[in-house]
Amino acid sequence: MRCPRTFYRRDPVTVARHLLGQRLVHVVDGQRRAGIILETEAYLGHDDQAAHTYQSRRTARTQTVFKDGGTAYVYLNYGIHHMLNIVVDRVDQPQAVLLRAVEPTEGLDAMRADRPKAKNNRGLCSGPGKLGAAFAIQRHHDGADLMESPTLFIEQTQPKALEPAKIVACPRIGVDYAGPWAAKPLRFVIRGHPGVSVKPPAP
Repeated sequence: MRCPRTFYRRDPVTVARHLLGQRLVHVVDGQRRAGIILETEAYLGHDDQAAHTYQSRRTARTQTVFKDGGTAYVYLNYGIHHMLNIVVDRVDQPQAVLLRAVEPTEGLDAMRADRPKAKNNRGLCSGPGKLGAAFAIQRHHDGADLMESPTLFIEQTQPKALEPAKIVACPRIGVDYAGPWAAKPLRFVIRGHPGVSVKPPAP
């Protein structure tokens, strides 16, 4: 069963934590590529200096983030990597969650074909750019409705969020420019899982 609209119409921190353990699915040429979400980052919109929509900035690229919760927001990073984000909250509340790492479970041969440099299955999706490549995410997926898309969606494998003890909250990656927001614990990972992009700092 897909995650319903109400799942996404919540604040980004709640959704970022609740996405952990759910299953990302992209059907490519009739074949499922799927995996369990291991790592997310919350972006809080207007006040968040690391967010693309800081101060409600609305551009050709960010207009997707102003849509309803459950919309895919895909942008190209460094001109190379397609980054998959999920818009959260409601229309005109421009907040999102970046998917940073997934444990691949289906379609591994296809993923390996698109990620030939991966040393093992664990490394196929252990970072947002790697995830985008392994799941064949492209710019045209920007704006896809995860409730309606026949090919891109998130399956709800568990009705409740993981227990707090199973989640580590730590600073986001690559947002040193964001002033005091750079250190805020808005990256969430499944504790102890080897497939995350960067291990959380030791407590």
